[in-house]
Amino acid sequence: MEKGKLDPRLRLIQQAPMKGKVVLLRVDHNVVKKGQIKDPYRIDATIGTLYAIAAQGGKPVLMTHIGRPKDKKTGKIVCREDQSVIPIVRYLEQKLPVTIHVQGFPIDPEKGIIHTDKSIGPAIEALREGKIDMIYLPNSRWFQGEQSKGPERQDLADELGSIADIYVNDAFGSWRAHASTYDISHRLPSYAGILLQKELMNLHRVLEPERPFIAVVAGAKYDTKIGPLKALYKKVDHLILGGLMYNTFLSAKYGAEIAGVSEEDRALAMELVELDRDEKKILEMPYFVESERTEEKAEGQYRTIGIENLKERGKIKYILDIDPASFQEQRVVDAITTARTIFVNAVMGLMPLFFEGSQALYRLIAENEAASKLFAGGDTLQELRNLCPGIYMAGLDDPATYYFTGGGSVLAAIEEGTPYHLKPVEALMNGITLAC
Repeated sequence: MEKGKLDPRLRLIQQAPMKGKVVLLRVDHNVVKKGQIKDPYRIDATIGTLYAIAAQGGKPVLMTHIGRPKDKKTGKIVCREDQSVIPIVRYLEQKLPVTIHVQGFPIDPEKGIIHTDKSIGPAIEALREGKIDMIYLPNSRWFQGEQSKGPERQDLADELGSIADIYVNDAFGSWRAHASTYDISHRLPSYAGILLQKELMNLHRVLEPERPFIAVVAGAKYDTKIGPLKALYKKVDHLILGGLMYNTFLSAKYGAEIAGVSEEDRALAMELVELDRDEKKILEMPYFVESERTEEKAEGQYRTIGIENLKERGKIKYILDIDPASFQEQRVVDAITTARTIFVNAVMGLMPLFFEGSQALYRLIAENEAASKLFAGGDTLQELRNLCPGIYMAGLDDPATYYFTGGGSVLAAIEEGTPYHLKPVEALMNGITLAC
């Protein structure tokens, strides 16, 4: 397939007969934390799709997930106000000349929303008649069936399918197969939104990068990133790790005890350590910040140490940031400033207290004006915007810079070798069609 072109099997919103039809639009507006919008980029990125639906006479019903209201151990779903869609609705109403109806359903204190009910009927009728402009459904993860593996999942897909005529997926960041991202595609004629198309077209810049290619990846979990990391390692010329992923790598490589790194993760990381013994693609950050505590940055309780200190002591406290001095090392500077493609899915320190490493990284990347710079993930974009607002704003207008709304989605596509094997995307190519 030609670079930057979409798979011809993918059904596009431009091809959908929408006039007068109710359109269930799955977005990734997962930008609310503690009841506040931290960075509206992922909302703004979907406005093109909203305009496309309006231009074709469609009647949108929006749906997104917010946070993780389901307890993995107990299965209990707690529907808290600070994870509601209300802040998103208020933002959209300020941004666009629209009236949005927020639909509510009965909530079980342990199971969340078990079923939709007839109460949505009048709102759907008002939407069809043009009395309201949009409907926003509750947080998709408040629904018992959204992430379920039982019959309630199929019930939710059936219920969502009954309120709309067409389904549009614009949620690139929601790459896992859930009821509202996958099952629904088998209930309604389904199409890719404008943002999803844009993300897919830009993925070739990571999957088939211009070299030298350097990637910077950080995260709070190691076990969930093993597959993508191994796939990414094969593609890159250099790899920089941050966060707990880097701590785990250091612990495995040097046999050191680092607070917060489990024996299980250290054992898993040995595969990457062995892989790197010969190819030596991982650029070690020589200086990092050790802290006694994770919840505060107290004078005298954190310090800069180096890999030599780690090897000598064999046991250290929490590593909570990369020291900015690491990004002044010549080999690191050369690798970043001479790269032709830079992929960043990384916040290097424990935010908001330990931010200096991330800031130094983003500033060094900005010095490379020739590279294609690809940033991915909500946390990455939020911290780039907070720490380096000028760089962030310049990137919005720079054709060589692209901001992916989903970091996990990009990594999953790298692991698969293509975005078209991601289940929600695959469903848009294999679902049912609508007779005109």
